[in-house]
Amino acid sequence: MLSHTREVAARGAAAHAEWEVGYQAWRSANPDRAALLDRVQARALPDGWESSLPTFPSGTSVATRAASGEILSAVADVLPELWGGSADLAGSNNTTMKGQPSFIPVERSTHEFAGDEYGRTLHFGIREHAMGAILSGIALHGPTRPYGGTFFTFSDYMRGSVRLASLMGVPVTYVWTHDSIGLGEDGPTHQPIEHLAAVRAIPGLSIVRPADANETVAAWKAILERDSGPVGLILTRQNVPTFPRGEDGFAAAEGLSKGAYVLLESSTSVPDVIIMATGSEVQLAVTARTVLEADGIGTRVVSAPCLEWFAEQDEAYQESVLPRSVKARVSVEAGIALSWYRLLGDAGRAVSLEHYGASADANRLFQEFGITAEAVEAAARESLAATR
Repeated sequence: MLSHTREVAARGAAAHAEWEVGYQAWRSANPDRAALLDRVQARALPDGWESSLPTFPSGTSVATRAASGEILSAVADVLPELWGGSADLAGSNNTTMKGQPSFIPVERSTHEFAGDEYGRTLHFGIREHAMGAILSGIALHGPTRPYGGTFFTFSDYMRGSVRLASLMGVPVTYVWTHDSIGLGEDGPTHQPIEHLAAVRAIPGLSIVRPADANETVAAWKAILERDSGPVGLILTRQNVPTFPRGEDGFAAAEGLSKGAYVLLESSTSVPDVIIMATGSEVQLAVTARTVLEADGIGTRVVSAPCLEWFAEQDEAYQESVLPRSVKARVSVEAGIALSWYRLLGDAGRAVSLEHYGASADANRLFQEFGITAEAVEAAARESLAATR
């Protein structure tokens, strides 16, 4: 028995040698495809790939989920290793790359879902946990880069597979859309409230909530370049304004890669107050700053799309964005404030939502629940008073 078992190694070596002959013949006959295989196995991105990324003009309003869909379609041809889909919400999550067939047996191909075994559009069905597990399996097998989408509130159903991906450091991307009360009439069953704090509590998971379309571009760029551990990309259903990057004092969106950055600087050499915000609430911080600055209150706006990436930065960078000397601080995010207290300090104030939502138009919900520029302005004044 022992002698027979030891022959396995010899038989395996012979089989591998035979396979290697065929593999080398394939490489010689298909040099371009061989080069592609080498690149994706090395987890390298092609030179100049970022030139395929779109740029969104300022003055427009675009939902970050829609921007994400445009980004995926734009990079589809240059990143053939990128593929994914949705847990039966592709039309809402914007996870389908334009023109890409379904991953499906040819005999199961239909007019609506046409595809074959080389398709890049995955249909997970209403199975969020299974989707998370499948994404991890694809990534662990390699060499491709998978993503999967659903409504953010349904991330609850896939928490077990997300936690295991985080434990293992699996490089997958979760496209979680409809990220707040901003989704509107679907109501409190679908409106994430505690979810940002809940997923931020998972060690090893990065949560990225971009403020506008161009931050969404920067988010996908950073995710693909970092290629390290799972990322939850948190996107809006509703349109949000596209900021004039590099104009009118607005910083470039590339600052997203550091987790948090100064979007708009104070008119004073040292800010009187700092307003931190993520996602759709960054626009409220910007509006509040205009009023505060008009009253002579130097106000810095910090876009903080990824608290985990910001925590990775060295002390000097963190201090440059959130100097310890500035005690007056405000956070604004349409969810519970649990994530923010360590950054707010004892004089800081949170503009947040500490209860479930309701079924109504998004604009009315933000007004009714006090997630407004006026509330941010008032919180800034209150925080300033607390420092004196």
